[in-house]
Amino acid sequence: MHISPTISAAFGPSYRNVQVGQVAWLTPRTPLMLECGQSVARVPLAFQIYGQMNADKSNVILVCHGLTGDQYAASVHPVTGRAGWWSELIGEGLPIDTNRYCVIATNVLGGCMGSWGPKSIDEATGKPYGIHFPVVTIADMVNAQVALVDALGIEKLFAVVGGSMGGMQALQWAVAHPARVCAVMPIATSSRHSAQNIAFHEIGRQAVMADPDWCGGDYATHQKFPSKGLAVARMTAHVTYVSQASLAEKFGRGLQNRDAVGFGFDADFQVESYLRHQGKHFVERFDPNSYLYITRAMDYFDLAHSAGGVLAQLFAKSPVRFCVISFSSDWCFPTAESKVLVQAMNSAGANVSFAQVITDKGHDAFLLDVPEFKSLVHGFLEGCAKVKGV
Repeated sequence: MHISPTISAAFGPSYRNVQVGQVAWLTPRTPLMLECGQSVARVPLAFQIYGQMNADKSNVILVCHGLTGDQYAASVHPVTGRAGWWSELIGEGLPIDTNRYCVIATNVLGGCMGSWGPKSIDEATGKPYGIHFPVVTIADMVNAQVALVDALGIEKLFAVVGGSMGGMQALQWAVAHPARVCAVMPIATSSRHSAQNIAFHEIGRQAVMADPDWCGGDYATHQKFPSKGLAVARMTAHVTYVSQASLAEKFGRGLQNRDAVGFGFDADFQVESYLRHQGKHFVERFDPNSYLYITRAMDYFDLAHSAGGVLAQLFAKSPVRFCVISFSSDWCFPTAESKVLVQAMNSAGANVSFAQVITDKGHDAFLLDVPEFKSLVHGFLEGCAKVKGV
């Protein structure tokens, strides 16, 4: 289903040359202070809006994307021509019903689809920032979203929903801005990035930086592009998004368009061809430096760090309603990590529900057609809407 993004709010003075559903130049009330110590007076933030805000703007859901996602959550992607990554979840009559809710999806800071990132032009040099772009964190991403919400005149979000890195953003909203959101749904995520995930990200970053065409991060100036390194990074990461069972069921040891192995290094096996396909198409839509920065932001995420490592302390007296969802075959963000999060919320007396969806689809299950998952999203939002009168 194609949904035309619309917007019902008038743009305030914080906007410059805004086109609906594209990029807002945000000028926060005070400069955006990044965790790395750099201050930013204004930033472009790309976004899409689906559905209409009601009169008091109490029906707004912020949808946060994962590592390689963007603002095109429920509309055709302008580069790939494919349906949005949550097109089966967001839309008329779907679990996140745009007849009822107004959905905002942004491209995170550090991204490459219009938001402020390594591809952006540094006004001081007239060239893309490249590797000179400041390191951003999940908290920085959320603070930029807060600036957008402020500019739209939204006092309080109905919900923040996201999977994987999007779940990290949802948790950050709940902890840093609890008075600005009614409900939070962190999906297939954790309160901090594990050593294993950091390790896989480092392999991906090294693959990008080892490509001669990376040019020390200045490939745009040299009119080059480290496509081979970025493709390998994507292939490596993608293995963590699927389960052994799903790979075995889909590919097994099946050969790719041949009756016998070729005794060489072409893609003999179907799974090899599949991964090469994933890498090839990823480089068509993603910026290599953005990959470095966003993976680093995930690695740095540790929700309890500011509370001396005591996770429960962050949820004490929280007014937020939570629904934590995990997937049984997710080894990127296993259910055990979700249970740690839920236990901390419970011990703090937070209003939290938890569900593990039994599926063999792995981490990517939150992006796929999993009926039980869809029912959980619908049910939680429906329950919150009844309580809040939305």
